Order: sequence, then C-alpha cells, then structure tokens
Amino acid sequence: MTTLLEQEKIQQQFKERMNEDELLNCMRCGFCLPTCPTYIESGYKESHSPRGRIAMMKAVVDGIVEPDEDFERSLELCLGCRACEPVCPSGVNYGHLLEEARDIINQNKKHSLPVRAIRKTVFEGLFPHQNRMRTMVGLLGFYQRSGIQTLARKTGYLGLLPDNLATMEKVLPKVPTMKEMKNRPEHLPALTEKVHKVAFFSGCLMDTMFMKTNDATTKLLQLAGCEIVIPKEQTCCGALHGHSGEKDSAKELAKKNIAAFEDLDVDFIITNAGGCGAFLVDYDHLLKDDPVWSERAVAFKEKIKDISEILVAVSFHKKVKLELPPQVITYQDSCHLRNVMKTASAPRTLLGAIKGVQFKEMKEADRCCGSAGIYNIVESEMSMVMLDYKMVQAKATHATTIVTANPGCLLQMQLGIEREGLSGKMRGVHIVDLLAEAVK
Repeated sequence: MTTLLEQEKIQQQFKERMNEDELLNCMRCGFCLPTCPTYIESGYKESHSPRGRIAMMKAVVDGIVEPDEDFERSLELCLGCRACEPVCPSGVNYGHLLEEARDIINQNKKHSLPVRAIRKTVFEGLFPHQNRMRTMVGLLGFYQRSGIQTLARKTGYLGLLPDNLATMEKVLPKVPTMKEMKNRPEHLPALTEKVHKVAFFSGCLMDTMFMKTNDATTKLLQLAGCEIVIPKEQTCCGALHGHSGEKDSAKELAKKNIAAFEDLDVDFIITNAGGCGAFLVDYDHLLKDDPVWSERAVAFKEKIKDISEILVAVSFHKKVKLELPPQVITYQDSCHLRNVMKTASAPRTLLGAIKGVQFKEMKEADRCCGSAGIYNIVESEMSMVMLDYKMVQAKATHATTIVTANPGCLLQMQLGIEREGLSGKMRGVHIVDLLAEAVK
C-alpha cells in the first residue's frame, strides 16, 4: 500500500520529471483504443487504455488525481507492447511516458521486504552478470539432465506450483552445459563472399538458455556473407530494468554496451530478440540528458538491425536454398520488433521464401500474446486471457508451426500449445531456428 507521504513524493516527481509536452500531444482521438489489448480485455475500461493512462498521468502532474493504488494498478496492467504508437496521429511516445511513470513510482515507494529482496536479486545480482546467468541456467540444466525433472513430474510435485508456472516448466528449452556456455566465440568469418562486417548482440538469456538460437543466428549471418565480432564486454540490454522502474540501472547497462560496441568498426549491430532490440534502439532516449553519452547513444542506435532485416537486405533468401517438408506455418509478431524497431515485412519475406511451406497469416498477428517480459508471471490472469485469444487465431490457420522472433513470445506460444493439448500436433519455433533448419 502506498502511504500518503509516498503519494506526495510521487506527485512532486511527476511534476518535475514527466514530459508535459508529450502528455499534451495526446489529442484524446481514440485511435489507440482498438490496438490496446488491456483496454479490450478489461471490458473497454478507459483507465486501461493508452489515452486513459496518459490522461491520468497528466492529472497527477496537475494535482487533480492522487497517485493512489488504482493509478498504480492501471500502469501495472499495461503490457508495454507499444501497439498504440504506430497508430497515433500525434506521434506520442507512450512507451517513454510509461517507463518514466513506473520509475518515479518505484523509486519513491517502499516495497515490502520480500519484494525488495527479489528485485535486488534479479536486477542487481543476476541479469547484469553473465557468469551468474550461466550458473543459474546451469542449475536448470542439472535439473533437466539429472533425473530430478522426471521425478518432479512423476511425483506430482509440480502440482504445487500455479498452473501457468507448472505448464511453463514443460516448455522450457533443453539448456546447454556449463562448458558449452563458457566457450563462446568472439570472432567468426564470413562463409561466402564478405558483404558486411557486423557485431552480434548475444544477450544474457539468449546466450545461455537460448544458446542454440544464437548459434543458428551466427551461422545464418556467416552464410549471408557477414564477418561477425562478438564482444565479451557486452552485458544485459537493460530492458527488464527499464520496464520495471529501475531506470538508473538500465542507464548503467546501456553505457557498458555502448562502450563494448562503439570501437569495433562494424557496419551493423545485429540482434535476434525483438525485446532486446527495441530497448537498444531506445538508448538515445534513455541517455538523452547525459552530455557524455547522448551522442554516443545515437551513433549506437543507428547501427542496430534485427537479423531478419539484414538477411533480407543482402538477399539471403534468394542466394541460399531454403526448403522444409510440406507444412502450414504462421507468424506471431514480436510487439517490440514491430512497434519499436518497425520490422514486420522482413520476417514474412523470409518465411515466404521457404520452399515446401504454406505461409498463412494469423488474424491479428500484431496483437500481443501476453508474454511482455515477465508480465505472464506477475499478471498471469490477464496474460492467459490474451494467450487463449491468440491460440484461437493460431488454430484457425491450421498451422503446425507458429514462428516468433523473440524468446518471451516463443515460450508464451509454446505455453499456449501445451495448454491447448496440441504439443504433438503443433510447435513453436524462433524464426532463426526455422531458417537454419531450412538451409539446404
């Protein structure tokens, strides 16, 4: 519960820090309403729409509304999918407003001891340290390979967990060994005529839990004629921090990544996770008030490209034979890849180039699946409502393969497949892994 003193501090910080010009840019036109999943699934509650949330932010700034529990709840329920931004005729940067508001609340509200402990462990103790990420994932690998996983499932121990977490345990990928995670490459040559020298942002979870996808990414880049540099000094992108009210920590991670990449003399910095890529291209906003880092952040941002963009740009799909057994596939957009990185056509171009597959567009493929970082854990009920709707649309395509471009989306869609009892008939796969599978 937020105390009156905390509310006063929050209100004062809103007046000092919120971009009032950006708040006033919202014309209340309502173009954002049909795009907002929480507005739709809440029964069309204005307070759960982008327009409504901006109105409440402005009211807090003006002292008309107190930043009470209802206000906080409205912001918490937002997915941060940013589907409202592409349709906004005024170009309101809703995502920036949301992150600033969440940061103000988090920094001026005293959390309970358990919450403080969890936040400190996750945001300070784990994600910024790749060696600790490897250890955590290594423990998961031990759980999977030692027989403990089998025992836990047979004894019904997993039934003690909430239903969505128990189901999520079933869809976690088989993780690599500690030795495999430690022996990561730093430089890879082009396997065909060199067209670009690129750097690869390997990420924290991507280079541990989803290491095979990273390996497939570098293989595709090599086949596309890219020399690859993978700096060891890189760290977590900071997205989880930035979206959860830990803005200062996100800034420090951003600075480390900019420093790690800026002297490599590369044409592009390649990402394969929509959520990471979207936060990386926002570094210029994150550091806009820092006289030392603002220009460096802009230069960094201009080099960020999703793997699908660069593959299409070099005509990979025309130069390399891509073929799979006959099947129907569909594609679930990564919200941040589409809405922030403005990448929607490239993945579809690549999928359409695979011989033997029929690509069938899913209705509302651009609507959030409900993953949204850790949203499916902290807001499980709303997340599952969104996932159930998404599975209705996926099943309507009669696809046997759902393709995604973000690890969180991938796990969410695999969770949906498991919930629907379709694990033997349908699969979820990252686009990079599907393309690697299709290379002949």
